[in-house]
Amino acid sequence: MTSDRPAEPGRDTVVIVDDDPRVRGSIDSLLRSVGLHTRTCESAMELLDGGLPDGTSCIIADIRMPRIGGLELQQRLAELGHGIPLIFMTGHGDIPMSVQAMKAGAVDFLTKPFRDQDMLDAVDAALARDRARRARDEAAAALRARHDSLTPREREVMEGVVRGLLNKQIAGELGLAEITVKLHRSSMMRKMDTRSVADLVRLSEWLRQS
Repeated sequence: MTSDRPAEPGRDTVVIVDDDPRVRGSIDSLLRSVGLHTRTCESAMELLDGGLPDGTSCIIADIRMPRIGGLELQQRLAELGHGIPLIFMTGHGDIPMSVQAMKAGAVDFLTKPFRDQDMLDAVDAALARDRARRARDEAAAALRARHDSLTPREREVMEGVVRGLLNKQIAGELGLAEITVKLHRSSMMRKMDTRSVADLVRLSEWLRQS
């Protein structure tokens, strides 16, 4: 069953998924002993039904579990668009299974019995990865919001600037006076919170890739 310690908003959370209560309890005690917040689940389905933590988090999951194993859990989370880092553990691991897990983005693959320090190191790496992912997502969301605030004309001017056109050339393409282009350009650069064309090009590329 799920731990009676619910995830706390804004606090790092480690979710432990294993059908063996002894393993769950052991890892839970280890992580809490170093001040980490935990949530335990006895199956992957319990985790999926209960939802993921809101804040920085990672999942420690057994590879072999009834109904949904660790690799299938990893696949389902990817299909749902969740980028939460996973650490896998198994008593029956083999090379192909490990390679598949790591290629799909797993942080680590620990074979039972593992050293406590190995688990702690893996959790530290997973939480650091999730922190970085969330920071990137927040920065991308803020950039999209700035871009969304542009008027249609400002977006046209931005496209011209990114293409390396001069104000006069942009004015010719859009059928505007050059002074009008300058005004739109100034407003666009202010809304995008950038002062250089090089930065604007970089932000534009980030928008296309996000």
